[in-house]
Amino acid sequence: MSSWETAVTIVGLALITVFTRSFFLYPDQDLSMPGWLRRGLRYAPLAALVAVIAPEVLMTQGHLIETLKDARLPATVAAGAYYFWRRDILGTIVTGMAVLLPLRLGLGW
Repeated sequence: MSSWETAVTIVGLALITVFTRSFFLYPDQDLSMPGWLRRGLRYAPLAALVAVIAPEVLMTQGHLIETLKDARLPATVAAGAYYFWRRDILGTIVTGMAVLLPLRLGLGW
């Protein structure tokens, strides 16, 4: 690819990004959404979080984990239990890491 093609590609991608990211600024009035869509969009952040975290916890190199002797599982359970007990994000992270690190570094899981 020549340098001018690279420049055109970068400028084109930048324009597409600016257009799509600022799309909500174009209308003069709010766009109406059906109630079912508005209710469904409440769960979008949770669905995105699960889509990112679940494969990291349940899979290794593209395959499901085959043994329960994996440090990520007890760490996830401990962190989840702490979150449902206290509803504190920082404590959840600390609890998960407090379980994960000794199992991984100490026991070699």
